[in-house]
Amino acid sequence: MAATAKRRPSWRKRLSALSRFVGALVIVGVVYSVGAPSLYAQPSEDASDVTVLPADVQEGKELYDSSCITCHGANGDGIEGRGPSLIGTGSASVEFQVNTGRMPMASQGAQAPRKDPEFTPEEAGKIAAYIEYLGGGAETDANLDELVENADIAAGNELYRVNCSSCHGYAGGGGALSSGAHAPGLSDSTTEDIYNAMLTGPQNMPVFADNELTPEQKAEIIAYVEYTVQDDKDPGGIFNLGRFGPSTEGVAIFLVGITSLMLATLWIAGKS
Repeated sequence: MAATAKRRPSWRKRLSALSRFVGALVIVGVVYSVGAPSLYAQPSEDASDVTVLPADVQEGKELYDSSCITCHGANGDGIEGRGPSLIGTGSASVEFQVNTGRMPMASQGAQAPRKDPEFTPEEAGKIAAYIEYLGGGAETDANLDELVENADIAAGNELYRVNCSSCHGYAGGGGALSSGAHAPGLSDSTTEDIYNAMLTGPQNMPVFADNELTPEQKAEIIAYVEYTVQDDKDPGGIFNLGRFGPSTEGVAIFLVGITSLMLATLWIAGKS
């Protein structure tokens, strides 16, 4: 009996120590469970801001990943020797290139040729929204149609001759440039195509930012092109030389005729 009475206090001490140890574990667990969420809350919130895209941007990203990523890179920052960075180019540039069929580019060359578009205008708009999301840039004026409708065609004539005719020709038929490039004709260009081209300067074309040509002046040029080049395609005459009308053809016929007569006269004189 005396030996059992001596063992009991030792057993109680061990049980008390175990209880304190378990209590300490519980306290540590509670403290960790309270502190741990605060450590991970911020990354989770940031991740939602980055990965959750607007619906049209997300659809544009999927189209981009399937057709553009090979040349322009996973983040639109370009791949050397394949395609330039699209960061900051804006939606206007993308819509011009895609809607005119220049992109995706059929083959590397001095200038991307125009061809039938591979995407619908709606799909092009979604790709443009994704590129705009990546880095912003130039956008098509939301009131473009209204600006063109109210534009001064005569003022557009003067602006066209000063800024556009040296490359696209007096009558908008296009012309050759250096290094194998060329300025395309404007007879098949839409209102948005012309505006976005002036705003972004595709390939060899200079950029006409809004501080050089205001949106109203761009609209005047478009109105002039649509009136003279697209709506009035035939100014008269038989051969439509340079779209200058019958006078140009008369001068050409006179020069060819008088040259032929002179050559014939010289040939006859040489035989006599």
